[in-house]
Amino acid sequence: MSDEQAVLQGSTTREGFAVLGHAIRREPGIFVLSTIGSVLFAVLTVADAWVLGWATDYVVIPAFRDGEIGAGLLWAVLGLFVGVAILRAVGIVARRLGAGIMQFRMQAHTRRAVTRQYLTLPMEWHQRHPTGQLLSNAYSDVEAAWGPIAPLPMALGTVVMMVIAVVQMLLADLVLAIVGLVVFPAVVVANLAYQRLASPLMTHAQGLRAEVSEIAHESFDGAMVVKTLGRESEETARFRAKAHALRDVNIRAGSIRAAFDPTLASLPNVGVLVVLAVGVSRVMSGATDAGDVVTVAYLLTIVSFPIRAIGWLLGEFPRSVVGFRRTQSVLAATGSMTYGDERMRDASQGARLEVDDLHYAYDPDNPLLRGVSFDVEPGRTLAVVGQTASGKSTLTSLMTRLVDPDAGRIRIDGNDLRDLARGALAGSVALVPQTAFLFDDTVRGNVTLGDDIPDDEVWAALRAAQADGFVAALGSGLDTQLGERGTSLSGGQRQRLSLARALVRHPRLLILDDATSAVDPEVEARILATLRENEKDSTLVVVAYRKATIGLADEVIHLADGRIADRGTHAELLERSPAYARLVNAYEQAAHEEHP
Repeated sequence: MSDEQAVLQGSTTREGFAVLGHAIRREPGIFVLSTIGSVLFAVLTVADAWVLGWATDYVVIPAFRDGEIGAGLLWAVLGLFVGVAILRAVGIVARRLGAGIMQFRMQAHTRRAVTRQYLTLPMEWHQRHPTGQLLSNAYSDVEAAWGPIAPLPMALGTVVMMVIAVVQMLLADLVLAIVGLVVFPAVVVANLAYQRLASPLMTHAQGLRAEVSEIAHESFDGAMVVKTLGRESEETARFRAKAHALRDVNIRAGSIRAAFDPTLASLPNVGVLVVLAVGVSRVMSGATDAGDVVTVAYLLTIVSFPIRAIGWLLGEFPRSVVGFRRTQSVLAATGSMTYGDERMRDASQGARLEVDDLHYAYDPDNPLLRGVSFDVEPGRTLAVVGQTASGKSTLTSLMTRLVDPDAGRIRIDGNDLRDLARGALAGSVALVPQTAFLFDDTVRGNVTLGDDIPDDEVWAALRAAQADGFVAALGSGLDTQLGERGTSLSGGQRQRLSLARALVRHPRLLILDDATSAVDPEVEARILATLRENEKDSTLVVVAYRKATIGLADEVIHLADGRIADRGTHAELLERSPAYARLVNAYEQAAHEEHP
């Protein structure tokens, strides 16, 4: 609720105008166009009052007095009204078109900026922020931030309308103008009361929208868990609670608006009745003309519109400020990851990997990795073996700098990863995770990820990953659409496409985090044999549990209790380490039971 409490402070209006200032500086041309259109509309709306007053004095009253109307006067009145209406319509089009373009451009710009920021922020930052919140930042918060742009040109134009109208009222009849303008304080008080009552509710609703989005995303993302464990009713109840809370807040805000709108609309009408009553008396006494009374009365009816337009603008400020703060918190985030200026050397041989006294903990009271040190020579293969939750996947995240260690260093070719420029590591290092993620795209798109890679290289990577056979059997080969997350494929097929995605980039350091766990042992053996044959110039780090995989490695490290318990060849560790032997034999037995 901290955002809501902040919005309740007196700085909301100032911050709201600051948000609008940001939009105006970015889109000055469109803002000027829409404002000119709004001012044109305002001037022509007031001109209607002048035309009405002129027609009353020179057409209507003479017609009653003389019993006839000249054709020239009728055409003049018609021409004035039609001309004013056409020009006013032009102003409306320019105002609305400009405001719409400006609003949608700002939304698109902010959404792109937020999305780019998501892609550059480290995984450590993403782990602290739920996906539903990130979706809310990129969607509803962006819309809320730039919501006031729509009424902004109209509000500015109506300020001009109000100034012209008040001046014209004063020039028409000072006494009637003063009588009519007495309604202004009442309108201002009504607006202030509305802002005070509605702003907290609108701000609270904005926060609830984010919470509803978070719950919905979790439920949809975890659909398999929800359905297989029969938790549909519980998830429905969890979503219902927040949805009903949002509904109730919106209803309360709508009830306040429902009472405010007719109150604001009735106040000028009361003022018109008072002006007409006083005006009749002044006309009878000869103190003013009937046309002036009509002009003042009409102007008074349109003077309330500018105040309402400003009220609409101010009413958007609470949500706008909250949305802008939430998006800016994303754009200002840096995580804890900084970058240097170093670049990886361009070399055809494998990378040299050095891990020096590495420490990392998700929970400070329960460190996961403690003093891990090892090195891998260029072109060599290292297998990492350990029990579940021993830190193997975390180690792969550290080696690809998805997160930074709490202490210690990781070097590639002598370069500390923290000294490398942003993006420099991705050109030489590739990680294939255990959980393969595929985009709702073609096979080619999932392998190349938009890079300009020839199809023959794509097929070569697919053959190395033992994926060329099933891809060729698909309906359209490389052009086959895979659907969201590649749900049309099996787990092993998704893993092989994920592996091909890494191989097509010819990384100098390839890290496989149990990347063939869903593949049959026979297919896995062919994949690993192909990698050993074709990727001789690459350094390979493999998180593995199958003996066949481990046996292909030049060296093995055994992780236990956050440390390297032993290191050597697979045969050496089997002979001298009972704990290692028990672990890999248990894995082998489990794999045999799974695939007898």
